[in-house]
Amino acid sequence: MRNKVLTFIMAGGKGERLWPLTRDRTKPAVPFGGIYRIIDFTLSNCLNSGLRRIYVLTQYKSASLQKHIRLGWSMLASELNEYIELLPAQQRVGDSWYLGTADAIYQNLYTLEIDKPQEVLILAGDHVYKMNYHTMLDFHRETKADLTVGVVEVEKERSLQLGVVEVDSVGRVIGFAEKPQTPKTIPHNPDKIYASMGIYVFNHPVIEEELLEDAGKKNSSHDFGKDIIPQMLKKGRKIAAFNFIDENKTGARYWRDIGTIDAYYEANMDLIQVEPVCNLYDDQWPIRTYQEQFPPAKTVFSAEEIIGRVGLVLDSLVAGGCIISGGRVQRSILSPDVRINSYSEVYDSILMEAVNVSRYAKIKRAIIDKDVNIPQGMVIGYDLEEDKKRFYVSESGIVVVAKGTEIK
Repeated sequence: MRNKVLTFIMAGGKGERLWPLTRDRTKPAVPFGGIYRIIDFTLSNCLNSGLRRIYVLTQYKSASLQKHIRLGWSMLASELNEYIELLPAQQRVGDSWYLGTADAIYQNLYTLEIDKPQEVLILAGDHVYKMNYHTMLDFHRETKADLTVGVVEVEKERSLQLGVVEVDSVGRVIGFAEKPQTPKTIPHNPDKIYASMGIYVFNHPVIEEELLEDAGKKNSSHDFGKDIIPQMLKKGRKIAAFNFIDENKTGARYWRDIGTIDAYYEANMDLIQVEPVCNLYDDQWPIRTYQEQFPPAKTVFSAEEIIGRVGLVLDSLVAGGCIISGGRVQRSILSPDVRINSYSEVYDSILMEAVNVSRYAKIKRAIIDKDVNIPQGMVIGYDLEEDKKRFYVSESGIVVVAKGTEIK
């Protein structure tokens, strides 16, 4: 299977709705769950599915993503024709950068001539989920489809944020709409829709033909959902819908497009629940990443009865290198090398790498990006009107302090 499939991961998105977390990095490179990057879930799915020929397409502010993949994902055996390679926009076929998802593949069609795959698997690098792509590839071959689209069942109220796939009673795709107000619902289930997961399996000759045709259309946005699928439907091409099968094995199917600050915060907070929907501790479907060499996390000071100084962590994820030195952390996620100093309090928050929380500071419902020093006595998350004067505050009241912000 792996020698017949060539995989492309789309990892060049700006992620504008995740600003300011994407101010300095592309969306797939945004940290998640303390030690991971968002793209680690897609890459782990590939390896767990037995796929070993992978191109990662980059464009927007990709330096941190390139470093992460170079350091953490260069373990494959090139002598066995296995690889994870970065493909930045190169203007190989014109003077433009990637104009859309379809154009990104079109500009790299030369890789298909080199690798000569039977099928081309296209994935989004900015979603969090567990999926065995091998099962979808089997389905694609069994149905003899020209294209198979990965879909997931969601409530129809979410249609304004998603691409909606219209499917007939036998699972064949008959339409596609981008963020429709009145979406086509699932047959016999008027409360739910099929959302596109941004996952496509094409037969090799089909994708070449469709991309070459689309490239010649001046009015095209060169997007798979908006342009390629409608183009194929007009021709009567066979497009099948593959209903997402979750490898989480927790009952509820888990797929998150964490495209906003509030969605990002909620997805992270799910991880600290007693029984999170997204299981990071499943040794049957491991999520790998790159981690620097940090010492173990530790707590120090336990003199609460005498002077009220105690290093305490409750209901939280704590990465290596963290020191909780006489402060309190509850319902929070600490990335590597975070320091929580005496008498400080952190509740319901996400602290990224190398954040320092000075004495007597108080933080609640906040996301503190990398390399931020919280000054002594600083209060964040308790007075949103004051916070808005200095930081970004989301619709639901999550305060975001951007990477490297100097707070005075």
